[in-house]
Amino acid sequence: MANKKRRPPKGPRQKAPAPVPGKKKAERATARAMAAKQQQKRQSYVIWSVVGLVFVAIVGFAVLGGGNSRTGVALAESWDLPAFGPNAEPEGRVALVDFAGKPTVVNFFASWCVECDRELPHFATISDQLRDQVNFVGVASAEQGNPLFMPEKHGVDWWPLARDIGGSFGGNDLAVDLGMRPGSMPLTAFYDADGALLTTNPGAMSEAALRSNITELYGIEF
Repeated sequence: MANKKRRPPKGPRQKAPAPVPGKKKAERATARAMAAKQQQKRQSYVIWSVVGLVFVAIVGFAVLGGGNSRTGVALAESWDLPAFGPNAEPEGRVALVDFAGKPTVVNFFASWCVECDRELPHFATISDQLRDQVNFVGVASAEQGNPLFMPEKHGVDWWPLARDIGGSFGGNDLAVDLGMRPGSMPLTAFYDADGALLTTNPGAMSEAALRSNITELYGIEF
């Protein structure tokens, strides 16, 4: 009969350490306090981030738009738009009625518009020559970037400048009312000294075409 292996004698059984009274409760309370603290930090970060973004948006709009709203009137023969630019007053407006007494040329542009970039040098040259005879007004329409980009680039930021309103593409209601297809640019509208709309020109204008329109519509010879 095979010899059975003898098992070593069992030592005395070790007793588990007795639980410290209230330890687990204290650990849970500490964990809850730490979680609450982290949650409070996250909430504070979100709140201050939102406040910062709102502040930047307000300041940026105040600089570019004179602090005015994006509301107004976008009708071809009675428009009233929010002003923007270096010469704009806080809450300033640019309205057709303000230009009565002299013929008015209104040019629509946008920072993304390649054709605007091509034609605005012609408008800069001719508007300088006719400062005392013709009003020139710039309207940033369908603009989703910096509305001052084109005026500053081409030196026409001395014009009264306005922002188009409404629409779903950066505000283009007045341009559309004057016949512009949504999302297309540029457009030029010619008004007489009484504020009546004479004609519009969709697309970029050459210097010769702009001079020809001014001579034909206003009787001004160059």
